[in-house]
Amino acid sequence: MALSEVKPNNKVLAWVEERLPILTVANSVMGPGTPTPRNLNYWWNFGSLAALCLIIQLVSGIVLAMHYTPHTGMAFDSVERIMRDVNYGWLIRYMHANGASFFFIAVYTHIFRGFYYGSYKAPREVLWMLGVVIFLLMMATAFMGYVLPWGQMSFWGATVITNLFSAIPGVGESIVTLLWGGFSVDNPTLNRFFSLHYLLPFVIAGVVVLHIWAKKISDSGNPLGVEVKSNADQIPFHPYYTVKDAFGVGVFLMVFAYFVFFAPNALGHPDNYIPAEPLVTPDSIVPEWYFLPFYAILRSITFDLGIPGTDIVFIDAKLLGVLAMFASILVWLALPWLDTSKVRSAKFRPTYRIFFWFLVADMLLLTVVGGKKPEGIWPMLGLAGTIYYFAHFLVILPLLGKKEKTLPLPESIISAVKKSA
Repeated sequence: MALSEVKPNNKVLAWVEERLPILTVANSVMGPGTPTPRNLNYWWNFGSLAALCLIIQLVSGIVLAMHYTPHTGMAFDSVERIMRDVNYGWLIRYMHANGASFFFIAVYTHIFRGFYYGSYKAPREVLWMLGVVIFLLMMATAFMGYVLPWGQMSFWGATVITNLFSAIPGVGESIVTLLWGGFSVDNPTLNRFFSLHYLLPFVIAGVVVLHIWAKKISDSGNPLGVEVKSNADQIPFHPYYTVKDAFGVGVFLMVFAYFVFFAPNALGHPDNYIPAEPLVTPDSIVPEWYFLPFYAILRSITFDLGIPGTDIVFIDAKLLGVLAMFASILVWLALPWLDTSKVRSAKFRPTYRIFFWFLVADMLLLTVVGGKKPEGIWPMLGLAGTIYYFAHFLVILPLLGKKEKTLPLPESIISAVKKSA
């Protein structure tokens, strides 16, 4: 990667840059003059929107940590104090709470854009895998953050999710005890989760830097899925995409502001405004909405894996559900090799495009199922959604790569742009 040398006019900056070329490295990786494919659409905005959400979460989280008390006897009241007594505390807390949901909206859109346009294909495998790592870190951070208000859903969510690790043979109980810091969800648990919730966003920021670096090394993908072949296929990032990103940020912030000021609790659960009570179990224990698809997969496994007609069980239902839940995300790491098609973009893969929308519908179904009580038709729908989810990645994608008839690719980005003009 060639570095575009930066020579600051300021003498102090020039002196530092000569000895530690931070600006040169930063400019080469994500500077305004970085050559970028000329055909990127608005779906590419969600990467920068996710970065904006991370910044909002970091800044608001640091301020909230100054006033929060990680103690089971005072955590709930400290959150109420932030809302009522701290200057603009209500605003900072609502920004942080809703910011988590908007962060996941941006990242989910970013991921599914990658599914559609084949952003995981060679030579971008490491870029994609780093994105999956970011998503896993986000889930861990969000789960621990959900526990901190110490409301009813916080306490019981922590109890249910941490107990899942007890299904791991041999070491499960030890892992649960380590997470709890004792033999129940209590003050040591809250302290652990607060510490990790504060730390992990900085880890995410570090992986994001690696993600951007990997993007620079492998070059940015584009809607056509064809490689850049000449300078005519590219334009400078600034001003073309800075303006486009600025427009996207403006729209995004207007929607975000609506939820912060007019519907701040719409994406949360009302039970979390009730102080945690270990002796009172909520009517239904439900995680935040962005966990619901994977929660539905967990609950859909109600059977043991063994030899039918005998008492021989290889994997019981609880462990099988936990494995399925984690596998539903980890399978994304293998996506560059599961999708065997040589064509990246769904624009030239008509059959894949149909199955992609089936996957989107399936994820929406699992989200709905995850928020319902496990009764009536919902467990059956959850199992059907789970079966299709894994079939999409493990069966359909490998077969499509061998059987699908794709459309002819354009010679270059510039030729396709001129043709559509």
